[in-house]
Amino acid sequence: MFFDRLSHPILILRSAIISAIMIVFASIQLYGKDFTIVIDAGHGGKDYGAIGKTAREKDINLGVALKLGELISKDMKDVELVYTRDDDTFVTLQGRADIANKAGGDLFVSIHTNSVDAKSPRRNVVSGASVYTLGLKRFEENLNVAKQENSVMMLEADYTTTYQGFDPNSTESYIMFELSRDIHLDHSIKAADAIQSELVSTAGRKNLGVKQAIFWVLVKTSMPAVLVELDFICNPTCEKYLSSESGQKQLARAIFNGIKAYKSSCDKETQAIGKTATKSSGKKATKSQDKENKVTEKKQKTSDNPKSSTEIIYKVQFMTSGSKLPKDSPKFKGLSPIDLYRESGMVKYTYGSTTSPDEAKKLLDEVKPLFKDAFVIKTIDGRRVK
Repeated sequence: MFFDRLSHPILILRSAIISAIMIVFASIQLYGKDFTIVIDAGHGGKDYGAIGKTAREKDINLGVALKLGELISKDMKDVELVYTRDDDTFVTLQGRADIANKAGGDLFVSIHTNSVDAKSPRRNVVSGASVYTLGLKRFEENLNVAKQENSVMMLEADYTTTYQGFDPNSTESYIMFELSRDIHLDHSIKAADAIQSELVSTAGRKNLGVKQAIFWVLVKTSMPAVLVELDFICNPTCEKYLSSESGQKQLARAIFNGIKAYKSSCDKETQAIGKTATKSSGKKATKSQDKENKVTEKKQKTSDNPKSSTEIIYKVQFMTSGSKLPKDSPKFKGLSPIDLYRESGMVKYTYGSTTSPDEAKKLLDEVKPLFKDAFVIKTIDGRRVK
């Protein structure tokens, strides 16, 4: 009898510890896996890319990509590195996306060098770096850049079949892509912001900002993805810098610093989720031991605000916009009631709220006929978690 009384709390404590370990282990499996970075050196082989007076874009892109890879391999031991090409090889746009997706990448970084039309009066003076994410924001302004980078698909024998009828020179082909298609937009913008900041501060490039455009490699990669335009090869001063060993090392260092900062933010987010899950597990173990806490929990469930700060709430995100829309906006297609949250400078709209994954699936089924690219998100204490 004495043994039974002594062992009971020990068993409970052991159960609580095991539960906590299982939560953390599950968190590591879901969020803490080795981080895979896919480096994509734009163009290559028969595709020279943009041409300067003496330099070729494909060579600059590869030089920076390989130097970036060296930095990652040396300083980021928990990262798996994948190249879409590590020599002067032609790889199709779809092939690049396929390599990234097969590798299960966590971040896709496509490296390019910019240029303008030979007839442009600014050809010899235009300069600056920019980082692109997928999207239609300022569509007309960035359309020419997208057409330029996507035109490489026309070097393929039967590109209309491979790219499902997509015409890189047709404006209509681009309009068919919706901003809400990219469920990785939030993280793509974070990565782009971090890299762009370093291109300015570390590499001394003129700041042309983070932009959005429809690049095939961004459309078809199923992970956060960015496309970097290092600077303008058509500007003789920039061309000299881009072609130099020191310039390429500096650019690689800038991109590396941006990637490292982005990954650090992802790691902190993961740790926060793990701590929240462990804390929640500990609370549940305590409640199972304490009758009074059970009563309190029951009261909380029947109150007007049933969501605890550590409880996962599922919602259906169906649309993203650059600014807040009025509640009666026709863009919501009559869906009501809706909620919103702000993240990375964007406004995200959601429908429904439930603690049940099964109920979330039902809510998603309601929204899909109206917004085909809707998806379920998880929130804790009003903040989205991934």
